[in-house]
Amino acid sequence: MSANISTNLFFNRSTASMQKLQAQFDRLNEQVSTGKKLLAPSDDSVGYQRLQVINRANADGTQDAANVKLAQSTLQQAGSSLSQMTERLQRASELVIQGRTGTNSDTAKAAIATELEGILESVIALANGKDARGMPLFGGKDDGAAVARGAGGTLTFAEGKAAAMPIGDGQSVEVVVNAKDFLAVKDSEDLGSAIAAMVAALRAGETIPESAADTLATVADQVTATQASLGAREARVDLQAAQLKSAADDRELARADIEDADPTETIVQLQKTMTILQATQASFSKLSSLSLFDYLR
Repeated sequence: MSANISTNLFFNRSTASMQKLQAQFDRLNEQVSTGKKLLAPSDDSVGYQRLQVINRANADGTQDAANVKLAQSTLQQAGSSLSQMTERLQRASELVIQGRTGTNSDTAKAAIATELEGILESVIALANGKDARGMPLFGGKDDGAAVARGAGGTLTFAEGKAAAMPIGDGQSVEVVVNAKDFLAVKDSEDLGSAIAAMVAALRAGETIPESAADTLATVADQVTATQASLGAREARVDLQAAQLKSAADDRELARADIEDADPTETIVQLQKTMTILQATQASFSKLSSLSLFDYLR
């Protein structure tokens, strides 16, 4: 009876040992094939919870990075448009100087007037440009046109202000500037009314109004100031982009430490486990085939 119990105990313990080794071998083999050491929540409950937090942070970071990229693109596009406006306004200032020259013929004055009108149309077209979302670069609170020609050559502008764009960590940035902020001046004057007055004076053979020239100069200064402001915002967004990347890199290191298996170490453990398993199986097979065990069974 005692021998039978010992034999059964031997078989049970040997079988359990081999099953445990086989399970360990299978797990290590899966770690090698997947490159992951955390295969189920039960493997490391604390690590699994930390991994969920990291995954949520990565999802938020991905959205923030997308917003930052869009903000960078929009600010760069707006800055480029303002730069082109500056060039056209500089040309308009040159034309004003030419138009004030007393030796201009009526034909020359008419040509200057025509070019000024073209400059205004060009500036309006730039102001009505769209960003990657199809939204106005210099519009208001909706997607309507930023600028339109009104009666008497004056400009009308979109109402309101576009919402700021979130860029992470509770931060946001205004990527859209209402065209009214730089194309209009106080006392209801704007670039449109100024150029309309200049064109009318030139075609009538009269002197370009001083007030219109002053408005043009003021608008040019405002465009330059707006471009500088957008440049500062772009620099801030670039800094946020760098911070988001750094945070993403840190999270990736933390995730890898929790989830990823070390290839070299895992392969060594796999080979070691396989060797022990094979030795155990061979030992069990040899012992179980002895005549005494045959007899006892």
